[in-house]
Amino acid sequence: MASLQASSFLFSSSCSCSCSTRINAAVSVPKLPRFRLPVPRTPLRFVEDLNLKDGLTSTVPLLENTRPDQCEPIESKTTAAAAKLYAILEAVSDRVEMHKNIGEQRDNWNKLLLNSINMITLTAATMAGVASAGTVGAPLLALKLSSTLLFSAATGMLLIMNKIQPSQLAEEQRNATRLFKQLYSHIRTTLALRDPTALDVKDAMEKTLALDKAYPLPLLGKMIEKFPEKFEPAVWWPKTQGSPRKQRKTQGKNGCSGDLEEEMREVIEVIKRKDSEDYMRLGNLALKVNKILAISGPLLTGIAAAGSAFVGHGSWAAIVAVTAGALASTVNTFEHGGQIGMVVEMYRNCAGFFTLMEESIETSIQQRDFEKSEDGEMFEMNVALKLGRSLSQLRDLARKSSSSHVDGSTIDEFASKLF
Repeated sequence: MASLQASSFLFSSSCSCSCSTRINAAVSVPKLPRFRLPVPRTPLRFVEDLNLKDGLTSTVPLLENTRPDQCEPIESKTTAAAAKLYAILEAVSDRVEMHKNIGEQRDNWNKLLLNSINMITLTAATMAGVASAGTVGAPLLALKLSSTLLFSAATGMLLIMNKIQPSQLAEEQRNATRLFKQLYSHIRTTLALRDPTALDVKDAMEKTLALDKAYPLPLLGKMIEKFPEKFEPAVWWPKTQGSPRKQRKTQGKNGCSGDLEEEMREVIEVIKRKDSEDYMRLGNLALKVNKILAISGPLLTGIAAAGSAFVGHGSWAAIVAVTAGALASTVNTFEHGGQIGMVVEMYRNCAGFFTLMEESIETSIQQRDFEKSEDGEMFEMNVALKLGRSLSQLRDLARKSSSSHVDGSTIDEFASKLF
């Protein structure tokens, strides 16, 4: 037993020695040299050191210990004109959102009213047909009364729908949204390129109010007349007051030479003879078609209501009721499903665009102050872009128009390639 304990003691001591040797061998690594890196002082400590070196006993006071009346006011670099222009910019941005939302709402009006009136009309025609199929007594009276009431309701709804023309209202709001976005971009560009003046503020204000007048939001009292006696182009820009003095045809500082003036006058001539005349003709035609359809729809539903009231007193009454109801549904679908009112407004807007082009070109080439007019090349490029042409195509158009005057022929090309 003693020999076992002695051997066990020797074995454990040898193991501990060997383990100690292994551990020492594992952790014995060469020591790396020590490097001292300079640590930059914090800015606050640096300022305190400067104060001490200069003999100052106090440091800069903290912001929270400073009273508001001790802070010096920061002068704003925004001028009064820029501040006013920013206010107008905010109002224009709000109008963009308003016209967009109301346009979507009125487009929904057109779809919902169209579907509702068609369903009412077809249901009333079906009831009139069923009532005429040998029904007697109380069922006949119920079907007749229901059919007459439904046709009368469809007539009233059609009168209101044809009066306000929801598809045309939606197109008006779409055009207003686009034009207000254009005005918004114009104001942003003015603020980005230069310091605005009082004249810029006045111009932006007049354009905003002109757009408000051209595309009113309310329906009662201010709605645009949907069936005017004469088709006229839309006007959404402020009218220039006074007739500008005619410009000399010599080369000026802005590069607008006599050749450019003659070129622009030929472009105006083509716009008047081709584009404006064509859209006025199409607008008058669409307006006449819309008037006929707007009268025909309620008239047919009214005839159907009268015919359904006499169902049971002869076969002619049921024939009139069912036929007039079917025709009324067809006319209503063609007018509001085809959005004839929207087409009228589209032609009105296009005619207004060409009228604006004529006036803007005339104003630019006859400007009173020569130095304030646009640069000649920039002006020509703007006209070409608005008409969807390149500069070479615009000059070719002017040459063709000039040649047609000499030859006595008619130019067979429109000025705009966009519409």
